Amino acid sequence: MTRLDDRRREHARYKEDVDREGKSFYPYAMFHDTVMSLIVVAVIVALSCIWYLTSGEDPEEVGILGPRYAAEADPGTTSFTPRPDWYFYFLFYLLRIFKWPESVILGTVGIPTILLILMFALPFIDLRRERRLLRRPVAVVTVIVVAISMGVLTYKGATAREALAADAPALVEEWAGQQKFDDNARQGALIFAGSGCLNCHTYLDAGSSNLGAPVLTAEGAKNKGIEFQIEHLKCPSCTTPGSQMPPFANLPEEDLRALAVFLEASKGPQE
Repeated sequence: MTRLDDRRREHARYKEDVDREGKSFYPYAMFHDTVMSLIVVAVIVALSCIWYLTSGEDPEEVGILGPRYAAEADPGTTSFTPRPDWYFYFLFYLLRIFKWPESVILGTVGIPTILLILMFALPFIDLRRERRLLRRPVAVVTVIVVAISMGVLTYKGATAREALAADAPALVEEWAGQQKFDDNARQGALIFAGSGCLNCHTYLDAGSSNLGAPVLTAEGAKNKGIEFQIEHLKCPSCTTPGSQMPPFANLPEEDLRALAVFLEASKGPQE
């Protein structure tokens, strides 16, 4: 008895069950899915129309579903901490587990892709008719483990604490004591701690290292110079080919210079 014969027999049994107990997938289930899809699209279109017609071009004119336009984004802000949408929190936290460059591809592409492939392949691998949960321990355990893992990663991603502007003064006082900063370096340290730099860089055990961003605790010991640091901040890939750091050319010139002074003053903890 071949596998093909088994499948043909199962298909024949399915047809008998449908004739005796229920309706076939085509056209009944397909019709129901089509109608439901049209209802969902209609609801989305209706909500879009309500949002557009009840709001105005003025950001202060808020409609039933919110304003049509919000305030313009400020590319030079030093207080915004980027966060993903809630359904990406699990992937957001995987980035904290799998550090660049050795394993970040595994965490961001490899694991999700493998899980998606397994999910799509499962109906073609498991062809048994048995549907009682107690007789499918492997499937039940797999679903439970995946659900718990996703839940934990989502929770950890949602509660992961970023370097916030409110934490800057306390961090700078600690850094100034270890690095022996003067007033100019202290001002640059405040900008550094409050502008989200610690989302990618680490400095005296603060922050997190992402995308290959270097530790900056002893950046000044390299003696690159103030002007180099300013040019690097304006266009990182120009001074360091291959750098994935975004440019900060929109920052005021005085802030760029203060940051450069801070980086050059960072020689490592001083006794």
